[in-house]
Amino acid sequence: MSAPYFYEAQINFGAPNFTLSEESSKHCAQVLRMQAGDIIQMTNGMGGVFEASIMDAHKKHTQVQILKETTVPSSSQKIILGISILKNAVRLEWLFEKATEMGVHTIVPLLCERTIHERFKTDRMQNIIQSAMIQSQQAWLPILSVPTNFKQFIEQYNATNKYIAHCEPTEKTSIKSLAPSKDLIVAIGPEGDFSPNEIEQALASNYEAIGLGPTRLRTETAGLFALSILKTF
Repeated sequence: MSAPYFYEAQINFGAPNFTLSEESSKHCAQVLRMQAGDIIQMTNGMGGVFEASIMDAHKKHTQVQILKETTVPSSSQKIILGISILKNAVRLEWLFEKATEMGVHTIVPLLCERTIHERFKTDRMQNIIQSAMIQSQQAWLPILSVPTNFKQFIEQYNATNKYIAHCEPTEKTSIKSLAPSKDLIVAIGPEGDFSPNEIEQALASNYEAIGLGPTRLRTETAGLFALSILKTF
């Protein structure tokens, strides 16, 4: 059985000891009931993985001794997922969780012309991404952008390959015919789809229009389907 895995953004290489955050401390001492001498693993979300032994298990400030440090290289493929905010936040939370498990590099919540949403809870979404990184035992935390206007998104972010998925009956490339790419952007619109104006803006910025199949997918389904096709391992 592998050692429990925690996210600690403040841990640095070379430190002989470390005090866990209150959240991690509570999980260690009260939930897992770990004791002195038990082994845990931690990541700083930037490629660092640390094996440590508990010195003092306390519900607010558990202290550990660092036993081993390793660096996990970042993925050779960087996918930027731009996806419209949804009115149903639970469905978007699900997508963020699964995208993190699949190793997405950056997630940009989009504000499109047809986006219908309430309030985007950045802190909650960040916590969901962190939990998904821990659960999947990764060492790199995806970047979560602030909600971004679609026009600003296509101007601000760049990659070798840029794709926009939409449902308009125009010429599109099937996503299944795309060759693997080391850095790419894929844009997914709201359930009302991108507007014709937004599609034109993207195409004018060298985006390639892609189709995700014969059926109309929900936004979160489209995002996950696109990642499953475009992600390389």
